[in-house]
Amino acid sequence: MALELLPIGAILSVLTNQVVKTANAARDVVFEKETFKVLSRHLSDIEPVLKELQLQKLNESLIARHALEFLEADVRKANNLVEKYKNRARFYLLLRCRHIVKEVQDVTRDIGRSLAALSLANIEVLSGMSDQVNRIQNEMQHVEFEASQGQLQILEKLNQGLKDQKLDEVFANDMLKQIARAVGVSVEPLEISKELESFRREKEEAENRKERAEVLFLEQVIELLSRADAARDYEEVKKQYFQRLQVIERYGPTEEYIQPFRAFICCITEAVMVDPVSLCTGTACERAALETWFDRGEKTDPETGELLEDFSYRSNRQLRQSIQEWKELNYCLKIRSCKAKMLSNVDSSMAEALGHMQELVRETSINKDWISIGGLTEIIFSMLEDSVNRDVKRKILTTLKDIVEGHARNKDLLVENKGFDGIILCLEADPCISKAAVELLYEILRDTLGRNAYYLRKLSQHHNAIISLVAISRGPVRESAERAVEILMMLCAEDDENIVQAAKAEWYRPLIDRIIQGPISSRLYMVRALVNLEMDEQKLKILGTEGLVPPLLEMVSGNIELKEMSLSMLVKLSGCHENKRLIASAGGVALILELVFSSHLRSGIIAKCSQILDKFSSDGDGTKFFVDENGNQLQLESVVKNLLAFQLNPNSPHIFRKPALRALLGICLSDAGLVKTAVLTASGVSLVLPLLDDSDLEIREAAINLLFLFSQHEPQGVLEYLFLPRRLEALVGLLENNEKGDVQMAAAGLLANLPKSEVLLTKKLIELDGLKAIINILSSGTIEAKENALSALFRFTDPTNLESQRIVVELGAYPLLVDLLKVGSVTAKARAAALVGDLSMRSPELSAASKKTGCWCFCRARGPICPAHGGICSVTTTFCLLEAKALPELVGLLEGEVHATAYEAIQTLSTMVREDLFQRGANVLHENDAIRPVLEVLNWGSESLKEEALGLLEKVLMSREMVECYGPIARLPLVRLTGRSIHEEGRLQRKASRVLLLME
Repeated sequence: MALELLPIGAILSVLTNQVVKTANAARDVVFEKETFKVLSRHLSDIEPVLKELQLQKLNESLIARHALEFLEADVRKANNLVEKYKNRARFYLLLRCRHIVKEVQDVTRDIGRSLAALSLANIEVLSGMSDQVNRIQNEMQHVEFEASQGQLQILEKLNQGLKDQKLDEVFANDMLKQIARAVGVSVEPLEISKELESFRREKEEAENRKERAEVLFLEQVIELLSRADAARDYEEVKKQYFQRLQVIERYGPTEEYIQPFRAFICCITEAVMVDPVSLCTGTACERAALETWFDRGEKTDPETGELLEDFSYRSNRQLRQSIQEWKELNYCLKIRSCKAKMLSNVDSSMAEALGHMQELVRETSINKDWISIGGLTEIIFSMLEDSVNRDVKRKILTTLKDIVEGHARNKDLLVENKGFDGIILCLEADPCISKAAVELLYEILRDTLGRNAYYLRKLSQHHNAIISLVAISRGPVRESAERAVEILMMLCAEDDENIVQAAKAEWYRPLIDRIIQGPISSRLYMVRALVNLEMDEQKLKILGTEGLVPPLLEMVSGNIELKEMSLSMLVKLSGCHENKRLIASAGGVALILELVFSSHLRSGIIAKCSQILDKFSSDGDGTKFFVDENGNQLQLESVVKNLLAFQLNPNSPHIFRKPALRALLGICLSDAGLVKTAVLTASGVSLVLPLLDDSDLEIREAAINLLFLFSQHEPQGVLEYLFLPRRLEALVGLLENNEKGDVQMAAAGLLANLPKSEVLLTKKLIELDGLKAIINILSSGTIEAKENALSALFRFTDPTNLESQRIVVELGAYPLLVDLLKVGSVTAKARAAALVGDLSMRSPELSAASKKTGCWCFCRARGPICPAHGGICSVTTTFCLLEAKALPELVGLLEGEVHATAYEAIQTLSTMVREDLFQRGANVLHENDAIRPVLEVLNWGSESLKEEALGLLEKVLMSREMVECYGPIARLPLVRLTGRSIHEEGRLQRKASRVLLLME
């Protein structure tokens, strides 16, 4: 309809409808969707402007009419452009993408200019929306459209490949895949066939338009893409092979090559031609060779030597086809020969056949199909598992790689014929074979027309594959290791179960990445799998250092399921010392403490939190990791109180009471101040004492350890509890538990902390074999248990309780004490020395009693007189330390120059030098060389130790013989002590002075 015949209002109405129609159509274009969407949006913005003009009843004017006509023409061009590209072949649209976006850009700018002209012609009418109109026309006039980088990269790669004459199958497959993905076409053969058919119609239309350059380009692209697997008619390929096979049947089975006809040989290169062309004289030459011939100035026929008048030449398609047929016959001959050699099972023949097959597939991609159609591929698969020859096996792998490279059908054939079985076995072979196996596996899994997901699923069914690939990834061959990692990443991206299998093989990176970034369901699955894996400390450390802790702590703040699973994993991680540090530095301890004392959470969550706290305080770490993210110590008084509060209800589940009790123990072991808090402000003793009756052995053991600590501050409550029925028997049972050194240590320590004045307790312990159990600890317990057992033994060696002392000796304690003087810890040595001293204090009295009861005529028969005590002594009757062979060990303690042991040794030695028997005692000490180390103490000892030494010397030097013997060496240290003022108002000085007076 001619617009000049219409009223201006009718033009506005037609134009408005055209704008709406074009805007809607532009939204439906599937190619360059974003570009056409922008055009659609701008057209939609113009619609209200046109409707405003209609409402305002635009006046008839020539300027306004021309402006509307220009705008209508531009909108019509836009509509034609939309229609032009709405239903075209998508492959074609991609090749034209630069031109398409330029067309859309130009038409958008034209519409913008026409809109600006219309605005100027109707300034008054559009005054109410001038800003909106100015914005629209300005945006449209300055619009910039570009094809996407992905599309441009595909075009650049395609053009370069065509320029370089890359017409091989691998390049064809790659380009087809990229183009199909870019335009949203499935790579299934049926879809590709349809798209290529549409593409060919585009070429025909270009021929009709006489666009020769475009036709030539489209022909090249179609030829290339037709070589791709998805574009090839497999039935036609099979038919062609069997036709050639029929021809070669007339050749003998040993024939491997048909000589070329002379016509196939280029007269310039003397080689079989690839792209033959013919001169007007009929001479055929290789195209490239003839071009070079003319380029160097030759003007003659290369074959006859005659001068040429016409230098033109044309493609000789018929000769080219004949050469191709000759080549294909030779391919079939060689395939037949290779099959026979492979079936011979002769290693040299098999190696030769494999080499020939590699040559075949490198020469042309159709041989990949023909080798498989001829049955060779299946034979190679079977040989891979059967062959024991290392070189043949490696060559099979490299040949298979060539056969399947870029060929989806052969990959399918390999996978369906259980080819993965043989390849996976080769992964476990020596580096040379495993390298070839990895390369083959990588080639199979490369994304060939969307099939790699299927191959990955098949490979995932072989769990050994992941184990072997992980091993190769850590191997010495860098190329193999890198390929193995790439394959593992493909497998892990395909299926979460593969990530778990990789973790079982100790390759954790994908699993940790999925826990960090994956969806909630996947994160739960991964953590659950980790929880179920058996892991030693080294594996747990790797998980921590690779970043597992932060995402787990994040999950702790999630829903109940996330909490339970992440806490379960944190329990495992906390078994590693390094992970404790990582959790603490990430603020995890405060979070766990908040949860464990929450009143509204499930008992299972509280139990896991308690287990984490237990592990944090275990292995002697105590409160070390109870810090915030800045390393500041957390306030633990309330923690101790709350952990104790868990024990208030004896019916509450052991699942969280038990670890809470162990955590409390670990904390208290490292901080004496917290023990005091537990006892004095949280009624720790009264809460823990009932736990000794708990049915759970571990709770009873933890309770006794805590009571050992608590009894230092509140022994009376423990004492009252022990006097209840069967309580003391239970304690003795813990003393007798040789399998639990810490329990023995705690039980003995608990007894040591109780008042020694409780005679009834001592008596009951003897009656219940508690004393015997303590002495047994001295022979078989841990060093810590022995130390506490020695402390507990003091209640039985009280010098005022002779009967108790006798029982101690009769139970064999004395030899054990002497042994501890030699091999015990410093604490054990000091306590053993003190206990020997307790027993030795009664020796003079007991020795004197033995003299009174014996008749003189029987003295010789009863044994020699003790040089120290003047009577007949023995270990069992008088507790004599000489008879127990303790004296040399006590002297050894003095010579060791350790204050704690030397102090107790001097006190024990002093029991031998009583005022009424000082001469005897002094002589014994002298004969055993004990006096000289006592004098040495005056040079190195502490003030209290020196005071003890002076006390002993004061007794010894009452003997004139001792003065004469030791006076010269004793004088100097004594004078040194008297010559200076010592603390405690000169008490040490006065003692030293008294000893000096004795010497005078």
